[in-house]
Amino acid sequence: MAEILLSFFVLFVVSVLLVNNYYNYRQPMGFTSDNVWEFSINPGQDTINRKETLQRLVQELKATPGVAAVTWTSDNTPFSFSNMNTDEYFYKDKQAPLTEYYDADDEMVRVLGLNLVAGRWFDRRDDASSRHLVVVNQRFAKAMFGNESPVGKVMTNEKHDEEWQVVGVVDAYRSGSDFAADEPVLFSRRALQDTARLGNNEQPILLVRVQPGSAAVLEQQLVRKIKAVTKGWDANVNTLAENRKDKMKFVMTPLIALGMVGVFLILNVALGLFGVLWFNISQRKSEIGLRRALGATGNNISGQFLGEMLVVTTLGVIGGWALAVQFPLLGVFGLPAPVYFMAMVLATALIFLLTAICAFQPSRQAAGIHPAVALREE
Repeated sequence: MAEILLSFFVLFVVSVLLVNNYYNYRQPMGFTSDNVWEFSINPGQDTINRKETLQRLVQELKATPGVAAVTWTSDNTPFSFSNMNTDEYFYKDKQAPLTEYYDADDEMVRVLGLNLVAGRWFDRRDDASSRHLVVVNQRFAKAMFGNESPVGKVMTNEKHDEEWQVVGVVDAYRSGSDFAADEPVLFSRRALQDTARLGNNEQPILLVRVQPGSAAVLEQQLVRKIKAVTKGWDANVNTLAENRKDKMKFVMTPLIALGMVGVFLILNVALGLFGVLWFNISQRKSEIGLRRALGATGNNISGQFLGEMLVVTTLGVIGGWALAVQFPLLGVFGLPAPVYFMAMVLATALIFLLTAICAFQPSRQAAGIHPAVALREE
């Protein structure tokens, strides 16, 4: 039974990861990455008229045939290996959850195809606002405001003596990877002329949405235009589609490694079950021969051994459930409770299937033992 318990626990842990990643994969990304190119701009040591140069560059890129929209943002772009988060704001003495924080301008909604479900996105009307304007996702709105409408709510950031006002809500924004969870997200309006985010060490990122079917010709044209407008600043370009594939490989590597470890452990458990059954049959040949002599059929013998293994498996699974149920109660991994219960059901089904497969051949061998041979050997 110890082998069954260990096998169930391994299957449960692996199932938790599989179920959680599958659940996340099925959730909407909240944006579209197709036909979006990322330009990383590096001004180097050039600090003269940086803001004006960037403003002129954005205008030139927007005017280029084949370009649909241009936005500038911080370096935690979709599928990047960079992130910014904060929880330094309050609403009615309630602290916000740890939230992924993104710089955004008025054009990001067009470039990334964000889906607004309440309120609006930033625009020129916000230039005169005395408050710091933000757009949040539904996960943030639920965590921070509960059932209240988030649009118009004002949060305070005492550390920086700021008031942050919510002007809109998007449905989701899972920018980490295809398997990223839907976590709280906040978009902060930072206009291109904002000096606070364009210091000498700032290396802005431009996201450019291009027309479908745009090829390397347009890419080269945009790179040349960047160098011409900026007088030699460096520019590296990637597509969000390429970044998405790279991030997928990075995320999948540990999952595959964990899966291989799980398969190795389960294989060892399966070999152990085979060994126990073979030994059990060899020790009980007289019992098998006597039952066959009394009229038991091969199916009766096979069913007996299979049933015994299923009973032992049931006892092991009950012990495994007693351990596994602690995970949602203690909040291990910090996942929703349904993920754990679905993983327990999946692990239970797999362990019974594994037991049935391991018990099939030995039980069929026991069913084929001739009573006279079994009794003579005894």
